[in-house]
Amino acid sequence: MTKGSEEMKIYVNQNGIILAGKAWEIRHQLKVYSQKHRFLKDWINTVNQNNKL
Repeated sequence: MTKGSEEMKIYVNQNGIILAGKAWEIRHQLKVYSQKHRFLKDWINTVNQNNKL
């Protein structure tokens, strides 16, 4: 691992989503998740439902 390199991080909680990483990584992940979820609220609801199980 080179100095200063970090992987992208995604934090999802009941109030929203935080994406931390390079711009191209964030754009890519948003495209991937947009294929599964039409709206961000759907993504958040899915994660919250999975955490309740």
